[in-house]
Amino acid sequence: MELSVNKQQLDTVDYAAETPEQEQPWAALGLNEQEYQRIREIMGRRPTEAELAMYSSMWSEHTSYKSSKVHLKQFGQKTTEAMQKHMLVGLGENAGVVDLGDGWAVTFKVESHNSPSYLEPFQGAATGIGGVVRDIISMGARPVAV
Repeated sequence: MELSVNKQQLDTVDYAAETPEQEQPWAALGLNEQEYQRIREIMGRRPTEAELAMYSSMWSEHTSYKSSKVHLKQFGQKTTEAMQKHMLVGLGENAGVVDLGDGWAVTFKVESHNSPSYLEPFQGAATGIGGVVRDIISMGARPVAV
């Protein structure tokens, strides 16, 4: 008995190379046309569906801060010498730590992007809070307010 199977073409690397003009849902995946063209340039061909999804994830606001990066870069430029002498841990670490004096320090963390909350208000907010708490704990502090 022969089984009839509807074989859908797998989007393999070879197939992607053979079908450069195949439409792809780059906009629906949150990429703009310039980003999509850059992906094609990097790969030297159109990406497979799986590759496009990976770029979409890695170049998303949640992962790469693509719209907030320009604003976040300003924080390191807007400190004074007086502020810096109290800063124990600054930009680039999990959370900031400021010396309060008398052996006390305080750790600050702000969630720098909101896409999880935008996409899924309840679980997304929990994800953001979890990240803030994780980053504070990783600095050896404990959260007292969220």
